[in-house]
Amino acid sequence: MTIADLARTEPIGASPKASIAEVASLMSEHHVGSVLVEKQNRPVGIVTDRDITVEITAEGRDPDGVTVDEIMTEDPVTMPHDAGVLEVLDTMAEHSVRRIPIVDGEEVYGIVTLDDFDRLLSDEHQRIAAVIEAESPPY
Repeated sequence: MTIADLARTEPIGASPKASIAEVASLMSEHHVGSVLVEKQNRPVGIVTDRDITVEITAEGRDPDGVTVDEIMTEDPVTMPHDAGVLEVLDTMAEHSVRRIPIVDGEEVYGIVTLDDFDRLLSDEHQRIAAVIEAESPPY
């Protein structure tokens, strides 16, 4: 399985000059914890709900007066769309990140998060349990 099979192929994106208030609204509307910052369909940064909490809310800054490029993590770690699932997990651990933009060449392909891996693992556990149940003698 490649990461292309797991990645969300329509990540929520924003321009670097979008306000934090706009990005927070996007996160709320789409029920996501991050927004990919793009220029010409290339990932140049990422903003997370934690970034907003720590950099804006905790400091009492006005979210309408701060732009994404002021708090985004620049040049996020990316992975190619044909990378293996374990390779992506290793990269996430190595860089201590919970989200990784997936690229096809230099262009955005999608995004993958730790939650996506958790759902995949849960699905696989259910499949394993079904096999075990089918092969177990009745009690």
